Parts: sequence; structure tokens; C-alpha cells
Amino acid sequence: MVSRNLALRIMRLSRSLPTASRSLSTTSRPSQTIRNQRINTIRSASHVPHQTVRWLSSKSVADEKIEEITELFATAQDEFEIAMEETEKMSVYAEEDRKAAREELNKLQETYKSVLEGPDTTLADEVKQRVSHRIRELDAAVNAMEEMALHQD
Repeated sequence: MVSRNLALRIMRLSRSLPTASRSLSTTSRPSQTIRNQRINTIRSASHVPHQTVRWLSSKSVADEKIEEITELFATAQDEFEIAMEETEKMSVYAEEDRKAAREELNKLQETYKSVLEGPDTTLADEVKQRVSHRIRELDAAVNAMEEMALHQD
């Protein structure tokens, strides 16, 4: 049982909602048949093989791999920027930050290399075309930072 105060709060909140969402919240419950269809759809979707779900998805395999590589790239780039800042300041944290930047770059390069050496040459070509230049630039920047750190000592 809902307390009277709680019911009043809910009514006040529903009045403050935009008309479209209020009409959705005040409509009657869907019939039991529709509700059961929704539940069955959800249950059956959880048992659909991964390939079928990928087929239903709007993303291609290349888009998924590029998204994965892009996330790794962003992490590696962030680590590089932090390491570069600390290296320029010659702080006590610079060496550890350079190691972290190198580790993240290595993870990125391993993932990228696994796609290029994979069985799907079309995927490899597309990924190479779309992200190889950014990875090379980041690699060159990390190498330059490490070289700069050697000359600072």
C-alpha cells in the first residue's frame, strides 16, 4: 500500500512532466497479451547467438574493431599527454608516466596488429586505412618523448 504523502508527491511530479511523458505514465497498463509478448521477446533475445545479434546491429565488424582501437588510442594518448607534461617539467613522476604511456601504446599496437594479421583481409584493409596514421603519429610522439627524456639526464 502506498502512503498518502507518497501518492501526492507522485501526482505532483507527474503534473510537472511534459505532456508526452505524462500521457505515457497515466495510460492504462498494456494488456496481458502484449506484456507477455514483450517478455518473450526479451527472453528470446537473450538466447540469440552473437552473430545474429551482430547482424541485427547497425555497426559493421570494422566499426566495432575501430571503436575498440579508438578507445585504446584515447587512453594511450591521455597517458602520453600526462607523461609529456611531467617529462617537460622533469618531475619525479615522469619516468613512471612514460612507462604507463608506453604500456598503453603497446596494448593499442597489439590490438591493431591482431586485426591486421587476422583472417579477414577486407577488415584489415579498412582498419588500416582508417586508423594507421594516428597510431604511427602517437608511436612517433612517444618515441620522441622517450628520446627527449634521455637527453635531459
